[in-house]
Amino acid sequence: MATFGIVGATGVVGCAVAAEVECRGEPYAVIGRSEEKLRAMFPRAEARAVEWEDPHSALRAFAGLRTVVYTVGLPYPQFRQHPVLMRKALEAARQAGVEQMLVVSSVYSYGQPRTPRVSEDHPREPKAVKGKLRKEQEDLALAAEGIRTLVLRLPDFYGPGAENSLAGTILGAALRDMPAPWLGPLDAPHEFLYVPDAGPVVCDLAVREDVWGQAWNLGGVGVITPREFIQRVYQALGKRVRYRTGGRVFLRVAGLFSSLLREMYELYYLQETPVILDDSKLTARLGQVAKTPYAEGIAAMVEWARGRMAEA
Repeated sequence: MATFGIVGATGVVGCAVAAEVECRGEPYAVIGRSEEKLRAMFPRAEARAVEWEDPHSALRAFAGLRTVVYTVGLPYPQFRQHPVLMRKALEAARQAGVEQMLVVSSVYSYGQPRTPRVSEDHPREPKAVKGKLRKEQEDLALAAEGIRTLVLRLPDFYGPGAENSLAGTILGAALRDMPAPWLGPLDAPHEFLYVPDAGPVVCDLAVREDVWGQAWNLGGVGVITPREFIQRVYQALGKRVRYRTGGRVFLRVAGLFSSLLREMYELYYLQETPVILDDSKLTARLGQVAKTPYAEGIAAMVEWARGRMAEA
């Protein structure tokens, strides 16, 4: 029976963790709302359906697990559910006897960066609602009683399966031979994490004794500008590079007609003054962390997208 479980396994981060667990030959359970989808995506794992509204369902989902990795992602209109689901997951895990939970979060909780690179001791003073909700989620996890916890913060990510991301939007536009959309300055520094790189880090943290009760950053391979990232995606596809940009005024006006763009306005500061993560604390604890170069990661993302198109 599995003692390692992944909550939100069908998301791109959950998939990365599952792939690494399988590489290590460990039994594991995947937890989500659809058992059918879980079985289809993870035939070698224990599929466990959960209905968060039912405490007994959540308790059954966590039964027998020692370590849980919580990777639940939510679309912007549902962001208020982050702390709600966190409370339910922590309580169910505690009652089920789960010993430790690793919670994957984002840079939103930091708010406006005060320094060129942001370490774990940077103040968390988010003004955006989504940042406050992420901070509340993190605080709930780190203050949990009866279970060891840690928080791992990731930047924007890209790679196979990362369709619901800024990079995924760029890739989709390139595949349709349309201009790449980008909200914000094209030449501001930015950071993307090749999401499969997160899997080994999560698994390495989960087996250590000296990492719990803390927050940890995992940055990308380096800083890149949105313009350069877009150029690399289009060039990998053999497409003519084209852009379509918008700023604060565009978001204000477009938000009158698009709920998604309206939700994005409060996070626009991340495009002007991005949070670039300092993960030296992590590398000091784990040693050298493997990070995929942008050229290699973008090539893998493009190959995955072409495979999806061939199957369609």
